[in-house]
Amino acid sequence: MDLLLVSDRAKRYQADLLEFMDEHVYPAEAVYERQMRESGDPHHHPQVIEDLKAEARRRGLWNLFHPHPEWAPGLTNLEYAPLAEILGRSGHLAPEACNCSAPDTGNMEVLTLFGTDEHKEKYLKPLLDGKIRSAFAMTEPGAASSDATNIGLRMERDGDEYVLNGRKWFASNAMHRNCKVLIVMGKTAPDAPPHRQQSMMVVPIDAPGVTIVRNLPVFGYSDREGHAEILFEDVRVPARDVLKGEGEGFAISQARLGPGRIHHCMRAIGVAERALELLCRRADSRVTFGRPVSERANVQDWIAEARIEIEKTRLLTLKAAWMMDTAGNKEARTEIAAIKVAAPAMALQVVDRAIQIHGGGGVTDDFPLANAWAQLRTLRLADGPDEVHKRAIAQWELRKHRTSVPAPASVPVPANGQATARSGS
Repeated sequence: MDLLLVSDRAKRYQADLLEFMDEHVYPAEAVYERQMRESGDPHHHPQVIEDLKAEARRRGLWNLFHPHPEWAPGLTNLEYAPLAEILGRSGHLAPEACNCSAPDTGNMEVLTLFGTDEHKEKYLKPLLDGKIRSAFAMTEPGAASSDATNIGLRMERDGDEYVLNGRKWFASNAMHRNCKVLIVMGKTAPDAPPHRQQSMMVVPIDAPGVTIVRNLPVFGYSDREGHAEILFEDVRVPARDVLKGEGEGFAISQARLGPGRIHHCMRAIGVAERALELLCRRADSRVTFGRPVSERANVQDWIAEARIEIEKTRLLTLKAAWMMDTAGNKEARTEIAAIKVAAPAMALQVVDRAIQIHGGGGVTDDFPLANAWAQLRTLRLADGPDEVHKRAIAQWELRKHRTSVPAPASVPVPANGQATARSGS
């Protein structure tokens, strides 16, 4: 990976982050589990998180994701990508420890780009300082939200305010004890063109009319930050809290989700790397029929295939990061969509095989694999399901060829019935 890093400072951050993980994060995992268990509260905010945050900030490993040098190191996507992978190796601790957790990362970028001075003072600065958390309320239970034009939460203008009515769910982070603000997407102009109907607004989580209905478990796991269902009943929002302007919600969502997707994918690669480590150690330590499991040919195939697939996915992700830096998110959209499909699928397979090697223990909480599988499986839906990304890739590919020189109507087939390969193919 070193050969692909574009700067010496990126290598320094990588070395510093690996040291932080070894010296503080991995040892803190058992402390975290104990503190969560003793609290009896699935959404408890354990002290160990704050201890890790203080240490990360002391080491300068803070807001690594943020491209703006005023508040962060100002790393490029290509520089941050390997760091996100390292953070993914302990996904329930490391991202928050370094203030690089979703959905805060995307929300901070939105507030940086589109927030007013008031928004930046009231919400962005505390988020950058790690003092508060935030949630993004876009998905709805009554709509196929993979198509954002389906969103139905109403935002109706009433003088200098908008009145919000509707329901959201899977608002990740909304159950976090420090969550103070929501970025909400809804419909302000139902009769406008499809991509101009939506707007985004900044809404305090304790605003009158906002009700946290419930937490939504994922495969039986109640994540500490939660995935909330939220009811909005006559919630009044000042017009000044509309981000960028009325009708700009869809455009903001596209600007927000591109970087978020690459962060998810690099963290998924980190999960796969750690699962492969666990697989190899378990395969070496378990003996069946007189031989270590690691000597079985099928297990060696799994190990080799995992390494190949991890490297392929990492290279595609780094290419996407490089394109985002050099050509912009729009030009990198095919690569971003491709990694969003490839990375979770790859990591799921590696984790699944690690579970198989661990036997019955692999599906328990004695090992991190079952929880990792559940988290990764949600990534095939989060920020757009696989099918939407594949559809987009196919449409872009078809468009490219439809606008190029027409190909021959058929491939010439010689008398022996086999197509002839072109020279050099």
